[in-house]
Amino acid sequence: MAYTDDAVKAKLSSLNETQESIVSVAQWIMFHRRHADRTCAIWLERMRETTVNKRLTLIYLANEVVQQSKARKKDDFLVAFSPVIAEASATAYKGATNDVQEKIKRTVEVWNQRRIFDKPIQEAVEARILELEKSRSGKKTGLLGGSLFSSGGSTAPVPAELQPLIPLQAATSKAIANSAPAISSANAEYDKLANADKPTPSPPVYAARLSALLKSLSSAETAVAESIKTRQDLINGLEDVLATNRASLKTEQNQLTTATHRRELIEKQKRAVEDAIMSGQSGTESPSMATGGTPQSNGRSMSSAEPERPQVEALTPPPTESLTPKDFSKFTPNPIPPTNIAVPVEDPNQPLQHPPSGPSPHPSSSPPVYLENLPPPQTTPSDPRYSASSSSDPRYGSFSPAKKRKLDAEFEGFGAGEDAMAGLDDDVAELLRAESGGVA
Repeated sequence: MAYTDDAVKAKLSSLNETQESIVSVAQWIMFHRRHADRTCAIWLERMRETTVNKRLTLIYLANEVVQQSKARKKDDFLVAFSPVIAEASATAYKGATNDVQEKIKRTVEVWNQRRIFDKPIQEAVEARILELEKSRSGKKTGLLGGSLFSSGGSTAPVPAELQPLIPLQAATSKAIANSAPAISSANAEYDKLANADKPTPSPPVYAARLSALLKSLSSAETAVAESIKTRQDLINGLEDVLATNRASLKTEQNQLTTATHRRELIEKQKRAVEDAIMSGQSGTESPSMATGGTPQSNGRSMSSAEPERPQVEALTPPPTESLTPKDFSKFTPNPIPPTNIAVPVEDPNQPLQHPPSGPSPHPSSSPPVYLENLPPPQTTPSDPRYSASSSSDPRYGSFSPAKKRKLDAEFEGFGAGEDAMAGLDDDVAELLRAESGGVA
């Protein structure tokens, strides 16, 4: 089928919601991509004239055409749909049911995710739908710059410095969306009327067409003038933000220079202090700063590299001499003078005599005998008291004969006639007899 306006209108009239119908019409339209501008103008007229239920189908048709063009890298319809897509989306969204509106919002969200249109065109589409949302429900929606159709989460907040630019950008996007269809329609009518190949109509018809073209050009002129005004306001706002940021940049550059200079001075001072410490200088003195001043911190001077070390008691104990008094002679006891003590010595030839129980009648009748005046004792081998058996008796050990006689006298009769095992258990007594060889 040859391309004509009537052929395009017939294709759009036969369109339905099925996938096959949408794909078939989209392929025919894309085949005639040389007439992309005229096809988009007829599509917009059909969007305005058709019923609410048919508008969603036209949105699906435009979605199929632009996405296929994007995939095939053919920009004819992307350029043609850009001026009219914002008005067409708003027309389809207005007066539609909630279900249809959600489907349109989902389609616009797909355009945003896949970056089908340029950013200003996408923002213009979202701005038009945002206005309709506010006028219908009055609810607060996301600001410009974030997705209007995201299912969850809030959009990122806009910085306070950029808040004045939001209404300017919205006004500019709206002006672009309004001026684009007017310019496209005026250009199409002008080309049609100025075509030299077509015969010139009668003067009355020609005058009517010229009057209609003049009206279209006037509308396009007004729309473009409004777009220029809003864009100029946006540029002025951007220049104010730019001037503010330039002033802030200059201030920050000065701060950077000051901070760098101070850091270099402190680094030099730190190296000087470290060199002083390594060279063994006192920690209480530090070289002055290159500027001739001394930094202060909390009212105290930072003249010392580090505080003095506290005095700590040594862990090594003091020598013994330090604990000994110097005048030790006064602590030495007086020597005991030697005395001649009379020690009575018994005569070994005399039997052991026990002292009487009563007091001695003549305590001083016999003179004292001293050890140094006694002769050495005379022993005879026949004396039984010095026999080998008695001298080797372990009971006596190294006792002298006199002490031996005294012990014999004292322990005489001890245990005589008594059983040594008396008072012990029979088992213990038997064990002791066995160890002693049967001696009781």
